[in-house]
Amino acid sequence: MEGEKKKILIVDDDNFLLDMYALKFSQNNFEVHTAENGLKAIDKLKAGEVFEIILTDIIMPEMDGFQMLEKINTDNLAPNSLKMILSNKSQQSDLDEGARLGVSGYIVKANSTPGEVVSQVKDIFLKKIEAQKKNLDKNLISTPAV
Repeated sequence: MEGEKKKILIVDDDNFLLDMYALKFSQNNFEVHTAENGLKAIDKLKAGEVFEIILTDIIMPEMDGFQMLEKINTDNLAPNSLKMILSNKSQQSDLDEGARLGVSGYIVKANSTPGEVVSQVKDIFLKKIEAQKKNLDKNLISTPAV
């Protein structure tokens, strides 16, 4: 992921973790924005901010990660953003809810170092870009010339 910095919004109510992940991502060519809960993240999106990646915790006050993702989807606030969950909640029902809400990745905090989280986010983002590229190539090839 060389070149221009990718904009990421990290949403977590734990300020220590928020700062740690913000530092780690900024050291890896990301332009980092943060929000302490889902409501603050929604406010940023409604204000017109656009992010390539939204990485959210689930358990937060005021509006949890699932509620935030539901609102983002319902209001079409980030149609082109890659949405991922970073949480210690790892029950199958949590994974299923994430899938239902269209997340591209689900990372369990306790199982990954901050460096591994950055690597996993990068990998998932690059796979999304490759898939979009293949789709575009396929559409160009199958479109008849005029």
